[in-house]
Amino acid sequence: MEVILNNEKINVNIIRKNNKNIYFRFDDNLNLVITANRRVSERELLKLITKNAKSLERLYKKALNKQQSDTKFWYLGLNYEINYDENIKEIIFNNGVITCQNQDMLNKFLKNKTKEIFTYEVNNLKEIIKTPEFSLRIRKMKTRWGVCNYKSNTITLNSELIKYPKDLLRYVIIHEMCHFYHHDHSEHFWQMVSIYYPNYKEARKRLNNGNNVPN
Repeated sequence: MEVILNNEKINVNIIRKNNKNIYFRFDDNLNLVITANRRVSERELLKLITKNAKSLERLYKKALNKQQSDTKFWYLGLNYEINYDENIKEIIFNNGVITCQNQDMLNKFLKNKTKEIFTYEVNNLKEIIKTPEFSLRIRKMKTRWGVCNYKSNTITLNSELIKYPKDLLRYVIIHEMCHFYHHDHSEHFWQMVSIYYPNYKEARKRLNNGNNVPN
């Protein structure tokens, strides 16, 4: 069975169960999946689809956006299309395409590279900015790019920075390292930041606007 939603021809798959309620969802291939009781006819289901067309269109758009985001991979400011090939043994980058076995392989690659690149950049900047010895932590954060805890001598970096160009990663590291000297965002703090990263205002704007990375 097929229906028209958002001016698109959508395949409908019906799953018959003994449940009382009727459930609608879109699968990974954007097929409309309906779970319904065996006694509910296709004609009745079509009437329900028509009745709930606007809600189903919103659900379809949400599924479409998820599908599109799942096929894109941001890495160091560049956007790659994802190609899955279960026969390969290591990640391959080629002409804007990243090929991997599966999502687990891609996640492991990203986790390892995040730790490797963040650690490398921190160690390089330690040679330039003399701070107390500190520990580096990496985790995903919703509202902050980095956190300096000068009491425990730790800097935490947002793992999402791996999606951005390296110069923005360096800015965040410099920003947090300067907090060992200035615990607030005073004029003296920004003066110190500007010594090591003169274009810090531009960097802040790019990060806040989400440039180079999709929302």
